[in-house]
Amino acid sequence: MAVEHHPTSTVYERVQQGPDFQELRRRFRAFAFPATAAFLAWYLLYVVLSGWARDFMGTKVVGFINIALIFGLLQFVSTFLIAWQYSRHAERKLDPLADRLRAEVEGDRDAGAAATAADGDAGKENR
Repeated sequence: MAVEHHPTSTVYERVQQGPDFQELRRRFRAFAFPATAAFLAWYLLYVVLSGWARDFMGTKVVGFINIALIFGLLQFVSTFLIAWQYSRHAERKLDPLADRLRAEVEGDRDAGAAATAADGDAGKENR
């Protein structure tokens, strides 16, 4: 018994299999995975040092400000820095390709809607 494959895939499935979408995924992952790994390593370093290097983290730098407080504040700074870098990356590398894919999908959807409307009008004429 053979399984029949119907070539009727949705516009979204066709776009997902296309080279532009694959390139968009590659560009996203090229930023997201290394940035996530770097941030998690940085955060883990902060947690490990806070738990097992208390003397080092408790070292006073200025007044009541110690290394642990500076590292903690740098967590916020690095979070905002990564968000800013991602917005720049997305604007330059992801958005143009995503806009092109969106236009393709909307064009196919509009063409499909026009074809459906034309089929409906043709059915009315045959009555």
